[in-house]
Amino acid sequence: MANVELKLRGGRVHLPSGPAHVDVGVSGGKIVAIGDVGDAGETIDCTGLDVLPGVIDSQVHFREPGLEYKEDLESGSRSAVLGGVTAVFEMPNTKPNTDSADAVADKLQRAHHRMWCDHAFYVGATNHNAEHLAELERLPGTAGVKIFMGASTGDLLVSDDANLARVLASGHRRVAIHAEDEFRMQDRLGERVPGDPSSHPVWRDDESAILATRRILRLARAARRRIHVLHVTTPAELELLGKNKDIATCEVTPQHLTLAGEDAYPRIGTFAQMNPPIRSGAHRDGLWHWLRQGVPDVVGSDHAPHTLEEKAKAYPDSPSGMPGVQTLLPLMLNHVAEGRLTLQRLIDLTSAGPQRIFGLVGKGRIVPGYDADFTVVDLKARWTVDEAWLASRCGWSPFTDMELTGRPVGTIIRGHRVMWEAQLADQAIGEPVKFEAVEFG
Repeated sequence: MANVELKLRGGRVHLPSGPAHVDVGVSGGKIVAIGDVGDAGETIDCTGLDVLPGVIDSQVHFREPGLEYKEDLESGSRSAVLGGVTAVFEMPNTKPNTDSADAVADKLQRAHHRMWCDHAFYVGATNHNAEHLAELERLPGTAGVKIFMGASTGDLLVSDDANLARVLASGHRRVAIHAEDEFRMQDRLGERVPGDPSSHPVWRDDESAILATRRILRLARAARRRIHVLHVTTPAELELLGKNKDIATCEVTPQHLTLAGEDAYPRIGTFAQMNPPIRSGAHRDGLWHWLRQGVPDVVGSDHAPHTLEEKAKAYPDSPSGMPGVQTLLPLMLNHVAEGRLTLQRLIDLTSAGPQRIFGLVGKGRIVPGYDADFTVVDLKARWTVDEAWLASRCGWSPFTDMELTGRPVGTIIRGHRVMWEAQLADQAIGEPVKFEAVEFG
């Protein structure tokens, strides 16, 4: 065959049929050959490394516009590619909220070749834009609609059944859901103990999550609308969602799969505070049970940075959220190394799964014709999460000083080597992700 622009040589490549020691050829940003590639303009030696489909993080908060002192699109996406992530879906709770066509256009303009990875932006549902969501969800570069049933403020909170039904009736794409019941949480505000962040999961208890998940499943079924329940924290929810796979997909996070409240709150206090909360070790074990059963469809980081000064406030004045896009893949590779899941299952959760449930065009698999997105990893590398490695503007991680096995070595996006051995390329080349629902109606 004719010369290709780029060849990945010598690695163990994870194809849809399984791992194989083959070369991969890339031209024009696309995969053009697998196997005998021939000569290439540039060759990347992947000997001893595993070449995965590009990792997709389908839930991040990069805080721009309006909250850039915590994070912005450049710094958040820099964190992403340093952690092996090739594409992100960014959430709408910025200032102003991303709840209109103009707000989406503004984010896309800000992101163009300032973001290091490919990207899409959610539109936030409100009580005021419900009837316009069918048009807004079809905008290029839009990941779909996000509903906050709880844990948000102002216009982005849609908590009552009547307005939730209005939102679900407008449009056709899968809707992402933050499922915590606002009414129950308001009633339980007295459960918060000043100065004690371990009371966070007592206030935002299991029932707050399960009640909201039951409600949104009932409303989604009535509306005949597919939903995607984010950051599930209780085994009971996963059991319920497993019985409703015809309309519901769901996400778990590395934080909830790694941390347990009995250890995390005494050790790092408010730095373990997020919504929905870090719960008990028994909850964590239950999430792993349902992950092994195959119920969760994706792993997302829910990267939600706040400054050290903000997180150091006494509970409950401290904000909820923690950074995570850079540590998503390292933590999950460590779980693979420790035998909690297979690498094949991790690939499904971070690439094929997002492609399948959101309808991404040309991403999520290593096959000819798809975008040349690769996450290259060293499964045997033993290393420690170091503060100097972290790129998020917030400057901290709950996983600093944690010893891990498995490390992202390279991030290749549309044939561009954006990161290799913790070194970034000369410039960012991020472009909007394309979706079947938008491109082909």
